Amino acid sequence: MNKKFLIASLFVSAIAYGASIDHIQTYSPDYLANQAQTGMINNVSANYNPAGLVRLENGKYIHVGLQYAFGTESMKYKGKEHEADLRQVIPNLALYSVDEKGAKFLTFGGIAGGGELEYKGVAGLNVAMDKYNTSGLKLSDKNTTIKGSNKYSQLTLGRAFNIDDKLSVSIAGRLVYGTRELKGKIEIDSPLLANHPMKDKILTGDIDSKRTAWGYGFQLGLNYKASEKLNLAARYDSKIEMKFKAKGNERQLQTASLIGGNIGITSFYPQYTPGTKTRRDLPAILSLGASYKITDKWIVSTAANYYFNKNAKMDRVTDASGTKHGTDYKNGWEIALGNEYQLNDKVTLIGSINYAKTGAKANSYSDIEYAIDSTTLGTGVRYKYDETLELTASVAHFFYNASEGTYKKRYANVPTVTENQKYKKSITAVGISATKKF
Repeated sequence: MNKKFLIASLFVSAIAYGASIDHIQTYSPDYLANQAQTGMINNVSANYNPAGLVRLENGKYIHVGLQYAFGTESMKYKGKEHEADLRQVIPNLALYSVDEKGAKFLTFGGIAGGGELEYKGVAGLNVAMDKYNTSGLKLSDKNTTIKGSNKYSQLTLGRAFNIDDKLSVSIAGRLVYGTRELKGKIEIDSPLLANHPMKDKILTGDIDSKRTAWGYGFQLGLNYKASEKLNLAARYDSKIEMKFKAKGNERQLQTASLIGGNIGITSFYPQYTPGTKTRRDLPAILSLGASYKITDKWIVSTAANYYFNKNAKMDRVTDASGTKHGTDYKNGWEIALGNEYQLNDKVTLIGSINYAKTGAKANSYSDIEYAIDSTTLGTGVRYKYDETLELTASVAHFFYNASEGTYKKRYANVPTVTENQKYKKSITAVGISATKKF
């Protein structure tokens, strides 16, 4: 068996981390309770239906929120499971003012990415060890760690215009700052290293790389109040072109005596090579929504988001050998249903369900980046303290589909690879927000 192929197999799937295909919708904790926000007119419309802000009472508003996401992500191969804990705090802020002519708004918070994960050992390493008996190399994963994160913040500034008593529109500009980090360490131990200058017969490779980028785009919104009961809305968020540059350092495995050359993690993920510039855009989103007041106390809503993943460049890199790296995605979509029921003048109960199809193909799954389809259940309660202050508490649980990767197909010429890697996720988020009117 080709020894270079054997060592390379450690890295092919062990690098990139992502909680999703980048975009998130939890701009405010209120979304955790009701994920069908686009057609609603409420205190978080600055994030989801900015054109609808003009239907609020005149005044100045400040909305602040804090959410905390926690859970686990795991991978399994031939009975050996690797698990990482997710812990992430996400703040948000919205300022908006409403008058007879329309509304002005500013929002700040997370727009994409996930938290930070760290794995001790990965399934890709297990594959390499699975091939040991036919390769003559001995691999140790005692000190193997892979740590990654990707986080994006946005600032949006816009204006909503009141066309008539039914129609309103909005336009805004958006600035985004993104960071993607990768840290990893892996050790290789082999009897073939007996004559290697490293007397302990262990080769160590590591990387500490951070990619950063600024991007900008625009947002368009439309709201149509068809009747006192029915409201319709649409929002288009443009693609954000993100040109990342990697900075940091890497120490490659000194494998020249084994395979004729040294290799490193960036041999297979060149976008993290210090000094490298690559594109990883945030795709455009089209969001449609509607809300209907069944009674004076009960409102139902629905929303659908469509992600134009195909039109975004996501780490498509060609290295010096002409090999292309990166992932092609299909377009993604999600649909949600929400309910809000007012128990009394103070308390409103909220509940929703969401189904998301990410557009990620099975061959895009790697050890720490796998965008899996999900169903989300959310609930919450809103408390109206007085005419100028509302508080909302919310919680949502994301049920991810169990999915398999493509090890069997990828390594079809390796007889010991007899099954695919399996991936699981389970994430819960809780949040609290406050809206004050002045």
